[in-house]
Amino acid sequence: MSILACPVCGEKLEISGKTYHCPNRHSFDAARSGYVNLLLSNHAGGVHGDNKLMVSARRDFLEAGHYEPLRAALCRKVAEFSSEGCVILDAGCGEGYYTSAIIDRSKIAVDVTGIDISKTAVDFAAKRKCGAAFAAGSVFHLPVISSSCDILVTLFAPYCGDEFRRVLKPGGVMIMAIPSAEHLWELKTAIYDIPYKNEVKPYELEGFEFLGSERITNEIFLSTQQEIWSLFTMTPYYYKTGAAEQERLRQLTELRVTTDFELLTYRNI
Repeated sequence: MSILACPVCGEKLEISGKTYHCPNRHSFDAARSGYVNLLLSNHAGGVHGDNKLMVSARRDFLEAGHYEPLRAALCRKVAEFSSEGCVILDAGCGEGYYTSAIIDRSKIAVDVTGIDISKTAVDFAAKRKCGAAFAAGSVFHLPVISSSCDILVTLFAPYCGDEFRRVLKPGGVMIMAIPSAEHLWELKTAIYDIPYKNEVKPYELEGFEFLGSERITNEIFLSTQQEIWSLFTMTPYYYKTGAAEQERLRQLTELRVTTDFELLTYRNI
């Protein structure tokens, strides 16, 4: 069942062959890989998401299994709230590493859609052929029918409470992953003269009932300079550090790094 909505008028999109169309005759053709571009220029806000370098780096890093504890915890949490045929939206799905696992590890049939502002990322995701539908779109203007989702997953993506509540059914569940205080501490220590720990904000969110948190902490060993650089380029630090700091990192050939996440669960009220 498609939950995608026309980004122009908001009506439900139907699929005919490789074309998505609404009752008002707005139509969108799927790319060769299978994703559909529903990102309007006035919704992008000048942001077009991660580029090919960042998407490739993240894919390679994640496929090496470094964030597997988080992926496993996410799939367990999704399963806890899933029922046969439930509709799941991955808002900010990236290249589909977590999206595909939700389907692969589910013991029941689930209907999964992934949306990301980066066309490069959703192209990578669609090429996984995991059974999910993928679309390019902004989390601030989700091309999704209102009250259509049982579960919304958001992992390190921008938070847009109004849109997330709109697309969730009443009583629907949101599962959010955030970096906790110690996340990537050793990486930051290697880059910055005065590193800082992540600030974990209060859990309460307007319009949601907080159901609980799970902290997932692990140590990973990066044995090559390429792995270290892949981790760096998939983080916001890549844009925030100068040439001198980046050169420090390029001198490292191995690094032990703490991964520290929190998985937060909410109910739409």
